Amino acid sequence: MKKYVCDVCGYIYDPAEGDPDSGIAPGAAFEDLPDDWVCPVCGAPKEDFTLEE
Repeated sequence: MKKYVCDVCGYIYDPAEGDPDSGIAPGAAFEDLPDDWVCPVCGAPKEDFTLEE
């Protein structure tokens, strides 16, 4: 699964881990996250994430 990096703070969203604090279960692809999901570290919106190369 593809990982995405927050352009603001460098947080890496890893689908294998999800975002349990935000109710996102492990295995959830970044594309499937709700539109109002934000970076758990800095609060940046999904638009501020880029695909990790």
